[in-house]
Amino acid sequence: MKHIIFYSGGIGSYFAAKRVIEIYNREDIILLFTDTMMEDQDLHRFIEETSIKLGVELVTIKDGRTPWDVARDVRFLPNSRVAQCSHLLKQKVAEKYIKQNFNPEECILYLGIDWTEEHRKKAPIKNWHPYTVEFPMCEPPYLTKIEMLNKLVNEDNIQVPELYKLGFAHNNCGGFCFRAGIGHFKNLLEKRPELYKYHEEKELEIREYLQRDDITILRRRKNGKNVNITLRELRIELENSPQQLDLMDLIDHGGCGCFVNEVSDEDLEAHSGDYVYRANK
Repeated sequence: MKHIIFYSGGIGSYFAAKRVIEIYNREDIILLFTDTMMEDQDLHRFIEETSIKLGVELVTIKDGRTPWDVARDVRFLPNSRVAQCSHLLKQKVAEKYIKQNFNPEECILYLGIDWTEEHRKKAPIKNWHPYTVEFPMCEPPYLTKIEMLNKLVNEDNIQVPELYKLGFAHNNCGGFCFRAGIGHFKNLLEKRPELYKYHEEKELEIREYLQRDDITILRRRKNGKNVNITLRELRIELENSPQQLDLMDLIDHGGCGCFVNEVSDEDLEAHSGDYVYRANK
């Protein structure tokens, strides 16, 4: 029996791996990293260092495209509700690897979501059926992310991933995420302004490519209505009138959930193509 941990580079997946190792032999465990080709360099340091620390095989798989490549290919600008990159760069790539190498009765799959995210268990269980999916960090002893990060440094002598140090909620896609909220992008602008401007330009490129000026990654609630806002408009507002941001905008961080979203091929097809109006408008 193989035990396959979806090894995202997040602190939860590391501690999930530690718990699996406490029960099963290391030679029966695989750390499966699905590369979006847009990861922070320190993420690679972290997964390599921790795989050595754990003494477990690290397998890296990839589609070869970035999330922005996917947006162009499917002719759709992703947003907080629909992000095809999750499905194509994470779920489908992992599915192909696992189904080519293991039958459902030959392996157990593990995700690093913790006890504060119990509501996120349903989708991966459904998505991966008939494979078995387990969630070690949803079991006692219960640990918060802060406790895990402290243990990482003080007990395992491993440096905290850079994105966590910079205040990001996850350690994926170099601090970017189509599912992220205004608070997340505010942090990106403050901590990595050049990277923010790169994504700002990519958003404008896609809008021009699709010939659609009514689509954006972000939206906000204003005067009781949902209003789109481009990354460029948000940057200008933050640079000139940050006091105008609503409190709810500032705390809206959103973020990565690539393996815990319920997405089908039919959903993907329905939200691909520039004939589809933005799903979260």
